[in-house]
Amino acid sequence: MDAHLSPSSPISSFLFLLLLINGSQCFYLPGVAPQDFDKGSLLRVKVNKLTSIKTQLPYSYYSLPYCPPDSIVDSAENLGEVLRGDRIENSPFVFKMREPQMCNVVCRITLDGKIAKAFKEKIDDEYRVNMILDNLPLVVPIQRLDQQAPPVYQLGYHVGVKGQYAGIKDDKYFIHNHLSFTVKYHRDTQMDSARIVGFEVKPFSVKHAYEGQWSEKTRLTSCDPHAMLTVTSSNNPQEVEDKQEIIFTYDVNFQESDVKWASRWDTYLLMSDDQIHWFSIVNSLMIVLFLSGMVAMIMLRTLYRDISRYNELETQEEAQEETGWKLVHGDVFRPPIHSDLLCVHAGTGVQCLGMMLVMMMFAVLGFLSPSNRGGLMTAMLFLWVFMGLFAGYASTRLYKMFKGTEWKKIAIRTALLFPGSVATVFFILNALIWGEKSSGAVPFGTMFALAFLWFGISVPLVFVGSYVGFRKQAIEDPVKTNKIPRQIPEQAWYMNPIFSILIGGILPFGAVFIELFFILTSIWLNQFYYIFGFLFIVLVILIVTCAEIAIVLCYFQLCSEDYLWWWRSYLTSGSSALYLFLYATFYFFTKLEITKPVSGILYFGYMLIASYAFFVLTGAIGFYACFWFTRLIYSSVKID
Repeated sequence: MDAHLSPSSPISSFLFLLLLINGSQCFYLPGVAPQDFDKGSLLRVKVNKLTSIKTQLPYSYYSLPYCPPDSIVDSAENLGEVLRGDRIENSPFVFKMREPQMCNVVCRITLDGKIAKAFKEKIDDEYRVNMILDNLPLVVPIQRLDQQAPPVYQLGYHVGVKGQYAGIKDDKYFIHNHLSFTVKYHRDTQMDSARIVGFEVKPFSVKHAYEGQWSEKTRLTSCDPHAMLTVTSSNNPQEVEDKQEIIFTYDVNFQESDVKWASRWDTYLLMSDDQIHWFSIVNSLMIVLFLSGMVAMIMLRTLYRDISRYNELETQEEAQEETGWKLVHGDVFRPPIHSDLLCVHAGTGVQCLGMMLVMMMFAVLGFLSPSNRGGLMTAMLFLWVFMGLFAGYASTRLYKMFKGTEWKKIAIRTALLFPGSVATVFFILNALIWGEKSSGAVPFGTMFALAFLWFGISVPLVFVGSYVGFRKQAIEDPVKTNKIPRQIPEQAWYMNPIFSILIGGILPFGAVFIELFFILTSIWLNQFYYIFGFLFIVLVILIVTCAEIAIVLCYFQLCSEDYLWWWRSYLTSGSSALYLFLYATFYFFTKLEITKPVSGILYFGYMLIASYAFFVLTGAIGFYACFWFTRLIYSSVKID
């Protein structure tokens, strides 16, 4: 997400961020201009994908034989919406502003075996229907046990439910074929126009009845606006079976609201559990303070004492008795094995850090509001592409310091290694989604756009950054490197590389894991995540924690005369990605109800991508922190 940060700077800035957080956690810029509707103005409802938290496979609304309009028209979508599987289309639901309608018949269908099976499968997998009116998603209000508390809103309504008739053990399937919409509006006191501030629905399953032969003018006996007979319950539900006739109907009511247009998303983003986020922040802050104390002790006490002692050595006998980190000064800047790969990963980590920091700043300032569907993912992709400039610069600067000469080779590997790995997994997952005929499969046109972003913009920018980085003068080591490598003494068990690397990843993961739970919930349980104020503070804490744990363990390693710190500093903080993946596995088995093998593969495939990105991000932070630390301490001592 960015280059290294000073371990001492975030404490003062943290206090400033605490003052901002209440304003930033739910602040947003609406993203679209408000639209005024006069009485009688047409309100056109759009339909979006069918979603299920059990399968994670979205489908287009008309993949089920719902009533279509005269002609189906796709809405223009941004890159993020397409990647999310959104398929926004027009619908036969058309309202007139502030003119209630009762028992409007949409259409009548007769099921055959194939259609009945399709509906049953979607009901089994608990699919929800998503709709949009004036850029607001459709929600189902659910009253809490505490009647005084505001209701909980669930996105979309279920296709149907499973149930049993009294005295019969077999499960039956019932479809929600009657929708009772409520459109909330805020009225302008000076003009007669109004703005939409809420879109709710209560779904019912009703076996509609009528007399005589069906025609367009047939009046229902189960629901009749002329007789003021409306649907209020699902006591006589509509069963899903072969040869069954289903009549789709809807009501729409209009309700005036005190909520202003600018605040209409607040009910969707209502955060009832902010205490646990504060607990997360305090928990993470304790880790940071503990590590900051250790770093301060090393820097101010131990290093000051060590440097003073080393600089005061006068006799040859005293010089021969040197111990600790100064002993390895002739080897500490020796290039590591696979240095090319380290350069590539360090550059990629800088790219990730730059993307995350800029994106979080935009999010905290409110530019990535939920009303801008797909905005977050689109911003991530474009920021990633343009941060390729910094990736190329960082990787070749390091490469030139290691006396490398073939900068183009490093540029190509930086431009292709991480995106190529992600693209391979993504392509395999996309093929699986395609096989399931899901709308989540990325179309060829979008694939081409992604390929253009990668090869047409990102790769050239990596080369530009690499060229600039290689043209600059090489970074000089503060001490000379011996020609013959020094033998590393036998290490204590707790300084074993694998053990110290695994220990090093625990604290950075511990700083973020509570917030990680909410992020996973928003992604996999189809909920809004809009507490970027908290997330930004957690990101700052993560950066500081990664830097400090890497510095502390690097210092202990050098004190035990082990100078192979390059890769270990990267892996120490980067190992937190392993704990992230293990936590994602725990979350899968404890919180999700995914049963389909394809859905399980999708989950672990996407979490593997996320863990790899987290690895290069945290690894680069730890590496650059140690890079700064070692250069600082070895430039402070006199070397004969």
